[in-house]
Amino acid sequence: MKSLVQYLRYSLLQLCHMAIIAFSLAGAFWLRFDLAPGLTEKSMFMHGLWLVLPIKGVAFLYARVYRGWLRLAGVADLLRLFLGNVAASLLFAGATLVVIGQSWPRSVFIIDFLICFLIMGGMRFVVRILVEGIPETFSRKGLKGCLIYGAGPTGRVLLKELHSNRALGYRVVGFLDDDPNNRYADYMGVRVLGVGRDAARIVDRLKNHAPRVEEVIIALPSATGHQLKEALANCRAAGLTCKTIPGIRDLLNGDVLSSQMRTISPHDLLARDQVQLEEGRVQQSIVGQIVLVTGAAGSIGSELSHQIARFQPQRLILFDQAESDLFRIDREVRGAFPRLDVVPEIGDIRDSGRVLETMQRHGVTLLFHAAAYKHVPLMEGQIIEAVRNNVLGTWNLVKAAKLCRVSKFLMISTDKAVNPSSIMGLTKRVAELIVASMQETQESSPTRFVSVRFGNVLGSNGSVVPLFQEQISAGGPITITHPEVRRYFMTIPEAVQLVLQASTMGKGSEIFVLDMGKPVRILDLALNMIRLAGLEPYEDIEIRFVGLRPGEKLYEEIMTEGENIVPTYHKKIRIFRGACPSRRFTEAWIAQLESLLAARNEALVLSHLQELVPEYRAFVTPAGPGLRNLVAASASATVNA
Repeated sequence: MKSLVQYLRYSLLQLCHMAIIAFSLAGAFWLRFDLAPGLTEKSMFMHGLWLVLPIKGVAFLYARVYRGWLRLAGVADLLRLFLGNVAASLLFAGATLVVIGQSWPRSVFIIDFLICFLIMGGMRFVVRILVEGIPETFSRKGLKGCLIYGAGPTGRVLLKELHSNRALGYRVVGFLDDDPNNRYADYMGVRVLGVGRDAARIVDRLKNHAPRVEEVIIALPSATGHQLKEALANCRAAGLTCKTIPGIRDLLNGDVLSSQMRTISPHDLLARDQVQLEEGRVQQSIVGQIVLVTGAAGSIGSELSHQIARFQPQRLILFDQAESDLFRIDREVRGAFPRLDVVPEIGDIRDSGRVLETMQRHGVTLLFHAAAYKHVPLMEGQIIEAVRNNVLGTWNLVKAAKLCRVSKFLMISTDKAVNPSSIMGLTKRVAELIVASMQETQESSPTRFVSVRFGNVLGSNGSVVPLFQEQISAGGPITITHPEVRRYFMTIPEAVQLVLQASTMGKGSEIFVLDMGKPVRILDLALNMIRLAGLEPYEDIEIRFVGLRPGEKLYEEIMTEGENIVPTYHKKIRIFRGACPSRRFTEAWIAQLESLLAARNEALVLSHLQELVPEYRAFVTPAGPGLRNLVAASASATVNA
């Protein structure tokens, strides 16, 4: 039905243009001969009409004059229309002089060109006036008044879309812009009313304006986290809700700018530059490969699977033990990439037979290991299971990768593996050492074994952002372990981009780490999230400090003492190289670990792990009035600020 409507619209548009072509030639003759052409001129006109219709019709077709919506016509459409008319008139003039001869009046060509161009161009802008001007004047009822923060190219494109599509429910009252060069500028009748810090004054001045200003749309796609925080503070001072549009990378994947407007998220407030992924190198390393992703149903594994699928592997194997989540990610990837060979495999990395059988059956050539138990406090009470999954699971995978001669093995690690104070961090550090020790076998195996360390990932399963969102939705309180706890943060896409970039760079045994910028204070993150929800900290939402949980540290580190920092050609990626055990030592150590796990003696297992990671120090929970006084002082300082 939709295609039929489009065909009818296209046909009607062609008929209208053919009528304009005929009218333009007739008008040119009437004007040329003082509104009284004789019989000779009328006969000449009829001969010319049979020439002009097919010539200009075909010329306009090739000039794409019939394409595009009249209500969205702009300068680019006008230029294309002008060039199309020039080409059409030249072709018509040449054909006329050949077929009819020198008797044809030359001035008719010029008059015909002017009439045809003016009518076609005028028709487009009359439609725009009808669509935009009349609703603007008579149809304000029911529209939400808004300000656009940013009068640059993105803001002007957004203004055009909001004006041309009243179904979105917005009427733009004015711009806010901090650039002094844009002061008092006017776009499509909408003025720049002031800078961001004037928002409260402007809203107060327009309080009797119809429609009332209720929202600000921040159109600054290249803004840093600091700039967004400042813009958000200006909008909150005016009592307005805010929306934003995504960054440049996301805009390139969208069709319509207005459809991508969304509320500001904590991700936007990270004062970080995005990782620049070398897509050509990544494409070369993945295209045609048989790729296995363990933990494919998890938050990192899911994003990893989606991004790998973009680079056209021969086959993508999704390996996970969670049946429902595996079913979900399988459907998502198949839906997004219908031509890709996607194979879901239910399995547990602790089952060495299942791991080896899966890799041999599919002939895996590239392996991304994202499966792990990662929740720090939970793992403190589950030592045996944490070791079985994070350590023995990794061992099963590296053994199978070696036997199957996988070309690349990349394990995802964590900054909690640095000077670990938790069981989770300890097991991930052991896993790093196991992966690094395998590189000794490169003479007999082509596999390159590398690891990638991440900070905390915003929005991942069980991370602090979803937890805070749940607590805010429930009306509070937000629970924070300590007022001074800080963490390195990155977004899920950033983390996955680092994995893919590292997969092209690894020579073997390296640990890659992203330059994660400055650590973020969790209390500041909570305050921003409360304000993003339109609420006031300590008034609408209580913040409660509960003390550090078992295994947690106030500050995370990104490298261990004794590791050598080696730069790479990528400005945001470094390599940490440290001492690692030999392959033979690792094999003997694993054999002994397996016997200790079979006896389920947690104390002996922990002691055995410390042989490999002597820097491990068990966490001791701070308690007593000292912490309570620090919490009270921090809360007071935050309220006063």
